[in-house]
Amino acid sequence: MAAPGSVSAAFQEYLQHLGLQDFPCGLGSWNKSRCNARRSSRARPAGLEEAVPPGEESPEVLLELLRDQHSPWALPPDCSPQAQRLREVVVLAPELLRGSRVSQLVKSLRILSKGVEEVDKGLLQFQQLEELILSANHISRVTSAHLPRTLKVLELCYNDVGDLQDLCAQPPPELQHLGLGYNQLCGPSQEKHLTVDFWPNLVSLDLSFNSLTDLLGLVSQLTTLQNLRILLLQGNPLALIPPYRGFLVDSLPKLSILDDIYIWPEERQQFQGLAGQPELIRSEARLVVNIGEMKGLPNPEDFQQLEAGCEGPVITCSYCVTYQFAEGEELEDRGSPEGTEIHQSPTVATLDVDSSAQDTGETKSHQEPAATEEPEAHSAKVFATSAQPWADTIDCSYRKEHIAKDLVGLKSYLGAGTIVSVVEEKVLSWPVDPDENSVTSKEGQELKKNGAKDKQKKKKKKKSCEYRSDPPIWSTLATTRVTLETLLATESLVATVCDFGILIPEKPPESPVLDEKEAKKGKDKSKKPKGEKGDQKNAASKGKGKNKDTAEVEEDQEPQPVPLTVQFQMQLLRWPLAASTQSQENVAMAVGSTQ
Repeated sequence: MAAPGSVSAAFQEYLQHLGLQDFPCGLGSWNKSRCNARRSSRARPAGLEEAVPPGEESPEVLLELLRDQHSPWALPPDCSPQAQRLREVVVLAPELLRGSRVSQLVKSLRILSKGVEEVDKGLLQFQQLEELILSANHISRVTSAHLPRTLKVLELCYNDVGDLQDLCAQPPPELQHLGLGYNQLCGPSQEKHLTVDFWPNLVSLDLSFNSLTDLLGLVSQLTTLQNLRILLLQGNPLALIPPYRGFLVDSLPKLSILDDIYIWPEERQQFQGLAGQPELIRSEARLVVNIGEMKGLPNPEDFQQLEAGCEGPVITCSYCVTYQFAEGEELEDRGSPEGTEIHQSPTVATLDVDSSAQDTGETKSHQEPAATEEPEAHSAKVFATSAQPWADTIDCSYRKEHIAKDLVGLKSYLGAGTIVSVVEEKVLSWPVDPDENSVTSKEGQELKKNGAKDKQKKKKKKKSCEYRSDPPIWSTLATTRVTLETLLATESLVATVCDFGILIPEKPPESPVLDEKEAKKGKDKSKKPKGEKGDQKNAASKGKGKNKDTAEVEEDQEPQPVPLTVQFQMQLLRWPLAASTQSQENVAMAVGSTQ
């Protein structure tokens, strides 16, 4: 009996699902005489048709029950053609179900998402197997001695394969396609298994979305595969290097398709000679972040209820946009507008985030992270645009070029995405009388005696008084996650408008000074003469209709709130493809000028 979690066990479960042992397949009373006749050594005379005994069905009738879409024994439409052919073969030759003879009929075996962990030696019973698809399982090790020698296609994507040593011990000599995408391959020790000594007939190789970093080492091994025509390496850290595609195109002249993109002759000519300049291959990636217009911020003056004569502080608000980038990168300020390198400001290092932010991925305080905060899939730093005062449209005009040398960490960062936030900086400024610190105590007593004159002088001086500012208060108004996974594939640009929704800030509590003044006004109104009240009442009744119409017009003219949006772009710098007419010399010169 096959071990649980093995390919053989999954195949046996697959056969049960097909119902090969049940009517109209399998062995039973519906075909008993046919099976006995085949076991008999007597030959039927020529031209004599076999009569169907009563209670049995002819093969033609049984096949019709399998093929008719309205039959209760028909397979679902999404089943593979292989499953349908296998059932029909068993109907015509039911004796194949004895022992393991049915496995000898299988040329293509697909076992997807069945929890397979082991490629066992039971696969050797498939003596005609040419295609083996074991995607989306939990296979971490493949013993090549358990693979049929007839195999031409082996697909193992979306598994846990981390080492190729066992697979390359005795690989199938006729293998033409090897699929190892979305596995755990990493380190320079894996490239030595990708040579013609192990895969002499390999035409297609899929190594996409692993953790391979050594481009020069990998290419030196792939050049031995003379039959290689299709190669997939996207999603690996080495694919983030700017000259990645051009170096591969020139190093593998027989390659036809790279990362699902056809290689045209113009592209080959463009990168001609690049394979002979390995010194241009540096293990680093370059990305440029651009942040454009920010719209939809509520006007902070609409929520400040201080009167002109109030003794409260002057509140100044400014706004910036922050984003995360992979930690451990080097920075270049080339091309950034003056005054936008806010990441160098000490305020960014202590950026606090309000707990009322609108996303669970909000940035926490760098000094005291919350205990319940889930760890990020990558380490990241926070960068910010310059803080600007409120406006209907704030043009951030931010551009920052990042150089990442930790390519594995950069891949993790791009896979997780970045957090973009809108941050408010609020500064409270309190009025300070310049004469308070210069007068003596005796002079202060004299000022008390001459209170009226001093009050008039103070009122005149208020216009030119100084202000003492408190430390800025940082709070996150809104935050969202921007997906960057497409940069791991063949895309070079992620351009999006971050929509944070309509932002409705909380109104601050009313000032006690205002409450006292309103109460005083109410008392004064209650002391007015009755005649005056009557006049007011008549005036109110006369203008009632007019005021109603005016109110309706004002309501119609009230602006509707708009969502808070920010323009965000991240570009992965790659060397130009065939669409560009720039020569390879110009490309190399352009890259050299940025180093």
